[in-house]
Amino acid sequence: VQLVESGGGSVRAGGSLTLTCQVSGATFRMGWFRQPPGSEREFVAAIDWSGGSPDYSDSLKGRFTISRDNTKNTVTLQMAELRPEDTAVYSCAATDTRAISRSSSAYEYWGQGTQVTVSS
Repeated sequence: VQLVESGGGSVRAGGSLTLTCQVSGATFRMGWFRQPPGSEREFVAAIDWSGGSPDYSDSLKGRFTISRDNTKNTVTLQMAELRPEDTAVYSCAATDTRAISRSSSAYEYWGQGTQVTVSS
């Protein structure tokens, strides 16, 4: 499985960005994680490739939306009302296991990451 993220960039606070993960290969569940500067990687959102069982970080629910497009083999993270604290490297991840997990260790495949910078 190969994952390639796109769509990162710089935005002012209150703005929006959409990240896309292009997926090559079959997988069961997809996730987005982020790593703010000087911090540990944290869970953002996840969804089954079938579109079932969407899950969000409690602190991001309502501002971020995860979706997948089976026809394009992509998983998208729509981010709205962005804040400076959303600044991070965002990475797409995938797992073949049938488990709903917020732990990065549960995901076997990772993209290279894309930078999102939110200025005040």
